[in-house]
Amino acid sequence: MKSAYLLIPLAAVAFTGAASAQAKIFRCGNTYTNDEVQAKAQNCKLVEGGNVTVVQGTRVSAPLEGSNRGKVVTAPAVGTQRIDSGDQKARDSDARGILEAELKKAEARLAELQKEFNNGEPEKLGPETRNHQKYLDRVADLKANIERTEKDIAGLKRELGRAGNATPTAINK
Repeated sequence: MKSAYLLIPLAAVAFTGAASAQAKIFRCGNTYTNDEVQAKAQNCKLVEGGNVTVVQGTRVSAPLEGSNRGKVVTAPAVGTQRIDSGDQKARDSDARGILEAELKKAEARLAELQKEFNNGEPEKLGPETRNHQKYLDRVADLKANIERTEKDIAGLKRELGRAGNATPTAINK
């Protein structure tokens, strides 16, 4: 037990010794150094109160020599690449198919939620017969899910309308 009491002060001395072994840091303009001789020669200032972290950055390269010297070079504008009309029609068709599938899935989900909601009076589940608040919470969740699903359906219908070639029967379901 006595040896444990001796180790604690020794550990404390070791940690404080390591902390005080930090070298002095000097700032010379935008550079830092821990060399006192160089710092005195360049009339650098001692940095106090905290650690200094220096991250090496990349240097800006000089302009290229040769034929491009003095010319303005611009990057091509985004979206200037031409897409074949056949490819574009295929992409539009795929996008429309995905939207229609999502719309069918959302409409099926809405029908399921409305059936469970039962015009605001869903059937009580097991624990809800003893705890009316659980029932009220579930009813509120069902109502919120129905509203969210209706908004999703409206958004999908808007997207289908923007996609063009919309059939009135598919949108106005």
